[in-house]
Amino acid sequence: MRSESLGLPRAAAQRLGLGPRRRPAALPLLLSTIAVSLVTPTNAAAAPQETLPHVVVLATGGTIASTYDEEIGALRAALTGDEIVSSVDGLSEIARVTVEQIANVNSRDMTPAVWLQLSRRANELLAREDVAGVVVTHGTDTLEETAYFLDLTVTSEKPVVVVGAQRAPTMYDTDGPRNMLNAVRVAISAEAIGMGTMVVMNGQINAAREVTKTNTLDVETFQTLDFGLLGVADIETVRFYRAPMRRQTIALPEEVTLPDVYIHTEYAGADGRALELLLEAGEVDGVVVAGLGLAHVSTPTLEVLRKVRAAGLPVVVASRVPTGRIVPLYANNIDLLDIGAVQADNLSPQKARVLLMAAMTRTTDPEGLQTLFNR
Repeated sequence: MRSESLGLPRAAAQRLGLGPRRRPAALPLLLSTIAVSLVTPTNAAAAPQETLPHVVVLATGGTIASTYDEEIGALRAALTGDEIVSSVDGLSEIARVTVEQIANVNSRDMTPAVWLQLSRRANELLAREDVAGVVVTHGTDTLEETAYFLDLTVTSEKPVVVVGAQRAPTMYDTDGPRNMLNAVRVAISAEAIGMGTMVVMNGQINAAREVTKTNTLDVETFQTLDFGLLGVADIETVRFYRAPMRRQTIALPEEVTLPDVYIHTEYAGADGRALELLLEAGEVDGVVVAGLGLAHVSTPTLEVLRKVRAAGLPVVVASRVPTGRIVPLYANNIDLLDIGAVQADNLSPQKARVLLMAAMTRTTDPEGLQTLFNR
């Protein structure tokens, strides 16, 4: 193994067909007949563990941890983080990996409470001299939101890498082991220091603020649509080609409660009635609008947002359009600015919600919030 270039370790190279030939395993015919088969890493060429960089995996579940449940006829999160790590050929050749199980859920059930657990633990671990980086295993449904929360709230310059899979371990073409190996390679790369939280899948490195899931099933689902990836983890090395320029850190107080921020989506005929009911019930602390085009809202929704602002709650307007930033071009934009709405720049509604939740631990003043959204 050429540790200085972070190339694929021997065992992983063999698994990808880049080393001496091995007899191919028989491919399963039906998903329902596949049993979990965890491959024991090949350690013959491994360096002494005490000399390798230490990476801590914080496991939360997701497809990368899923197996086929015959009773329900579908996938569900079941494998532990230790089982995921043990399935990766060559991992022990490049890093000393330890695992902590934070949760084991499909990411549709990820919550801000778990975000806080991950953030606090990552900050604790990265403050230790013996930890080179943290890898978070995660389902892909809400992966980009968790990654951005960590990017905002982890204060260390050491790397945090969030990784998942589009193909479960019980599928013949699972992408989990390759993604996991590459995540650790990035986490121990000197070039990754100062890059914040990154998403590493399909050999591609993307910035947490910018990346989004673009396809329901494809392995190349996570992409940065406007500006492209940061770098690659290929068969030779980990290499970065640009740095994320619009990063910021919002250190959270030790005992913090995140506000309840609601996303209201605009569409033809939207009138904001659901938002008005939440406001009347006192069940919302802040609002993000997934607006039309340049973050436009209907006339009825604008009137509801006036009530939201009159109640002292912050309003952030984003766009449901997947690329581009918001500028005050139309009268509707000016109306929103006049009531004290904050523009989300180019953040998606879900990323704008993450930033608003973190930002509200510091301020709810529109000017102060706009400053944070402009960074």
